[in-house]
Amino acid sequence: MSIAELARNRNDASPEAPEALRREMDALGRRARAAAAELAIAPTAQKNGALRAMASAIRVRKADILAANEADLEGAGLLAASFRDRLTLNSARIESIAAGLDEVAALPDPVGAVIADWDRPNGLRIERVRTPLGVVGVIYESRPNVTADAGGLCIKAGNAAILRGGTDSHRSSAAIAACLVEGLEEAGLPTAAIQLVPSQDRAAVGLMLTGLGGAIDVIVPRGGKSLVGRVQTEARVPVFAHLEGINHVYVDKAADIEMATRIVVNAKMRRTGVCGAAETLLVDRAAAATHLGPLVRALKAAGCEVRGDFELQRLADGVEPATEADWSTEYLDAIISAKLVDGVEGAIEHIARYGSQHTDSIVTEDAAAAERFLARVDSAIVLHNASTQFADGGEFGMGAEIGIATGKLHARGPIGVEQLTIFKYRVRGNGQIRP
Repeated sequence: MSIAELARNRNDASPEAPEALRREMDALGRRARAAAAELAIAPTAQKNGALRAMASAIRVRKADILAANEADLEGAGLLAASFRDRLTLNSARIESIAAGLDEVAALPDPVGAVIADWDRPNGLRIERVRTPLGVVGVIYESRPNVTADAGGLCIKAGNAAILRGGTDSHRSSAAIAACLVEGLEEAGLPTAAIQLVPSQDRAAVGLMLTGLGGAIDVIVPRGGKSLVGRVQTEARVPVFAHLEGINHVYVDKAADIEMATRIVVNAKMRRTGVCGAAETLLVDRAAAATHLGPLVRALKAAGCEVRGDFELQRLADGVEPATEADWSTEYLDAIISAKLVDGVEGAIEHIARYGSQHTDSIVTEDAAAAERFLARVDSAIVLHNASTQFADGGEFGMGAEIGIATGKLHARGPIGVEQLTIFKYRVRGNGQIRP
């Protein structure tokens, strides 16, 4: 679905699904459930073979994928720059998609791994073992790469995937999904293990959120605030998601100014439309005279608008006025809010008030200040002397990610292969009964 559709309908009840669509989605769910049962016991070599075949098919069919993406871009209309960037594919991005699948294939297989084991005094042997979640539903917009990331990670973790891409990226997603199915077929795995919802009807999303009669075990939304908010409100199955990425970089008085400048500019400007982009710069008031000017000048030289309160405007040239709303705004654009705070405690307090528990970074050479920040900032990802743009499963060595979760149940941070498993207990005895 498009951003415009979500904006128009965000307060509306989900539309009643036509009976034909309901039957189609129920059948899709049954096929996924059956495929998940096969995948749960598939050998590692077979899953890895499928992933490598998928990567090969994507490279071979690059021209088809680019043509599909060009058609999507032509039909996208006046999407915001951040969403258009997410929609756009080129040769380098397609190679990155293929390479991600190869990286996932090279990862250890989490399925069957023994997390813990112990013996009881009565002789029982207990093991906690990783098992697949089952069927993962992924709802996304303007991100055709998610088709491969989600499909590949789910296969490695022994899960089936039901994918619902946005209307603005449906041609690109379909071209990539065809390559994934080709890889499954080549490896002898059920092709229903990765299914792209064929309907662009908004009601299909509503049906997925109900769980398709118990077929879907978890939902992962990837998109803007309207989409994620709707999923979190309406879903009747567990959701892995974050609502916003209101991320901060705090520059401490003990920060190396050259390092801080590189990190701040990268955190904001490398890609402004990703969820790991920094949205607020916090500067230690004790370092305002030495650090604030160079940071603001570097941001402006990179093409970024800087918004600050009256104190900041008085101390740095070219700062636009900030309102209270700026501190809790995810710009996804070349805009950053900036504020002076009283040391690391002031930074922690500001982040606790305005942050979204996604990703926050401290730049400092003071080890004690860094440890205090890392321990007390309650975000899924906290960094020391590194850009917030590292909030990415690929950068964490996970090969890829389905998304970032900021919740506190089951998974937090990048959702990779390991996070797409749950566990069960295997208990072995020799005739024990409970008295």
